[in-house]
Amino acid sequence: MTENTNARFQSLQTRWDLLRCMIDTNLSQYVDKLSSDCPKRLKDAIEYSLLAPGKRLRPLLVMLAAEAVGGNAKAVVPAACAVEMIHCYSLIHDDLPAMDDDDLRRGLPTCHKKFDEATAILAGDALQAMAFQILAFEVRPGGCAALACGMLAGAAGPENLVGGQMDDLLAEKNGGGAEMVQAIHRRKTGAMIEVSVHLGALVGSGSTQWLDSVRQYGESIGLAFQIVDDLLDVESSSAAMGKRTGKDQGKGKLTYPGVFGLDASRSRAKELIDQATDSISKLGDAAQPLIDLARFVLDRSH
Repeated sequence: MTENTNARFQSLQTRWDLLRCMIDTNLSQYVDKLSSDCPKRLKDAIEYSLLAPGKRLRPLLVMLAAEAVGGNAKAVVPAACAVEMIHCYSLIHDDLPAMDDDDLRRGLPTCHKKFDEATAILAGDALQAMAFQILAFEVRPGGCAALACGMLAGAAGPENLVGGQMDDLLAEKNGGGAEMVQAIHRRKTGAMIEVSVHLGALVGSGSTQWLDSVRQYGESIGLAFQIVDDLLDVESSSAAMGKRTGKDQGKGKLTYPGVFGLDASRSRAKELIDQATDSISKLGDAAQPLIDLARFVLDRSH
């Protein structure tokens, strides 16, 4: 790593820490605002899962994308929090015994292990509803709020996140090849990352001429992120990842390394990151944090 590259990564980390603190503060405030009509056990489960230590990658993408197209990061905090709530809901449900049956998430017991399965399901349901309530009430103008709700619902719905999870489960029994694993990754993981940058550019009131470039960036890093995640499940440890590793092969999950091999998977991830950075390079210096973040996705160790 060159001295200049190292300096850029340090700058990104500083900015990331600042924005993550802002996100965590706002997420905590949303939980605190829940009235006494929300049962304490449900509120505790929501808080436990939502405020668990995490990278906050998706809300960070919302905020950096807003800045990249000339918008304001603070203006998109509600959208960033809504994205994180949808992401958290999906993790709670994915971890359930009926799904991926995981007992560790972000270095802590999963929600259904800490509480119980019914409470975990309800916590996920609640977070999904909270996300759209925030977008509807706090994004302005109203037309932008409606579009934001539709975009997030599409990314999280039956054709993307939920559909990808369904095919992921089916593939454990039926298998699949290159086309299927790419379709699963594009929908289950990629769609939420893509919509994060798209929402940031839209809600941040930036220049609309860059929306397509930002969307292409999100699409590329979304797939790259899941490929790297597949590689880390093979090559990393539970301690480093904060979740159980080595489980994909044991459960017969369809993964990039399982279909293409380790070397080809690494090459494909690098190719996608290069595509992502090329798509936004025309934005100039404002896009540098997103470029650095793409490199982080490729080089991350957890």
